[in-house]
Amino acid sequence: MKDRWWMITLIGRDAPGIVAALTCALADGGCNLGETSMLRLGGNFTVMMMVSGAVDESALRALFDPVVCERGLCLHIDPIEADLHEHLIPNLQVTVSGADRAGIVAQVTGALADGGFNILDLESDVAGTPDAPVYILQISGVSNEPVDTVERRLIPLRTEGISLNVTLVETYIG
Repeated sequence: MKDRWWMITLIGRDAPGIVAALTCALADGGCNLGETSMLRLGGNFTVMMMVSGAVDESALRALFDPVVCERGLCLHIDPIEADLHEHLIPNLQVTVSGADRAGIVAQVTGALADGGFNILDLESDVAGTPDAPVYILQISGVSNEPVDTVERRLIPLRTEGISLNVTLVETYIG
């Protein structure tokens, strides 16, 4: 069987050893990792990883089954096309903060999308207190528009009490 690429998504309560158990299962099954993103969100651990190997979906599930059952993880597997070695480098960083409320992310990302902004990474957190939560959002991406044009797109959000900062990402290659 020819090597195929899969996007694996796993979610469960955070605990030490999750990454080690998952990657050992893959290595023991003769699979390789491509790009990955793994992080803790609100007491949960989430894993997204590109995996290749001469396996079908049922074989992948069998590799993960002991870890998934032991750790109470939720597993999702999708076949994908792997576009490795085509890493996009962000040229803009957008930082957002404001009183937590529904719709902040939709408003900010909608305004950015209107200008063709391609989000490469988005991280958010809730700070403050339960009585006065503050939503913090950091977005890195690629824009063909200059900083001042992107900032103008976000002006309407500033009138709603949202603090926004758009900065160039300095990339040094050498």
